[in-house]
Amino acid sequence: MSDHSHSTQPPATHAPVTRPGETTEVHGTVPHAHAAAAPAAHAAGHGGDHGGEHAHGGLGTYLMVFLALCVLTTMSFFTYSSAWPWRDQPQVGWAFMMAVSCTKAMLVVLFFMHVLWEANWKYVLTIPAAMMAVFLALMLVPDVGMRTRMVAQERALYMPRQSDVRLMERAAEAGNAERGGEAH
Repeated sequence: MSDHSHSTQPPATHAPVTRPGETTEVHGTVPHAHAAAAPAAHAAGHGGDHGGEHAHGGLGTYLMVFLALCVLTTMSFFTYSSAWPWRDQPQVGWAFMMAVSCTKAMLVVLFFMHVLWEANWKYVLTIPAAMMAVFLALMLVPDVGMRTRMVAQERALYMPRQSDVRLMERAAEAGNAERGGEAH
């Protein structure tokens, strides 16, 4: 058995709780609506004092995130330049651009959508959704990998094969060489 006489819990009331251990009801009277809303607004990071440092990082943080987004965008464009070292391997460029895109999306969500400063309930929403997204992507891998295994005959006639792609590349190179020879 437990002894309830030494409980530190406040007496049960029917007023809404604004802070742990406090209610909006003060000695039988309910304060004005603005006074009751102020603690809730302050707890959400939007207090009445907007002149000081904002609870969400301030202008400097937003400018740094903006600069990071600009640098990441420049890095994405770099994959199309002649200085890109893996020019003959497009999969490397695609993977790099996907990583950059995911990083940019994460920065936007965390800072500009204020998710970084949300309460811990954000994990209840985001972790299951992320797990489902990964699960669905993994479930598509067999379909993508075996998409040419069983196809209709008509589709098989018009599907490009690796040898066809090589022939087209050689023809394009020969056409470029002919045009280059005519210009000189």
